Amino acid sequence: MGKAEKIIAKNKKAAFEYEILDRYEAGLVLTGTEARSLRENNCQMTDSFVLIRNGEAWLNNVHIPPFAQGNYNNPDPDRKRKLLLHKKEIRILGEAVQEKGMAIIPLKMYFDSNSRVKVEIAVARGKKLYDKRAHMAARDSKRDVERALKERYR
Repeated sequence: MGKAEKIIAKNKKAAFEYEILDRYEAGLVLTGTEARSLRENNCQMTDSFVLIRNGEAWLNNVHIPPFAQGNYNNPDPDRKRKLLLHKKEIRILGEAVQEKGMAIIPLKMYFDSNSRVKVEIAVARGKKLYDKRAHMAARDSKRDVERALKERYR
């Protein structure tokens, strides 16, 4: 990940819903109007996921709104998009997903230093309800401690 990356969208629910194990950077196959739409708009990554089919990685449920000045060449905003990864990485991801409870989820989409659209994907394990409660309790206690320290040093 370069120094001059411009973040397009983040999947904020991912850290709460999943325990992130491995991260990968993948390129994304886009049409011209999709790339232009990403430059002017944000995209929606909620409930998005990656599937491995026939040795290829596909990004599903990412909504890229149509380009405003586009014409009939605008593609379907919710279409499946191919991810660009090395064969070895795809094989590793495919093996990781075979295990129960594992998923491949996109964490963020951004422009790298060469203005190419990249997606940070992660192999993740779904959290159970008690894990989520523990996460919320830890976050609340941390917030309370910071609030108390702030009050003390006023």
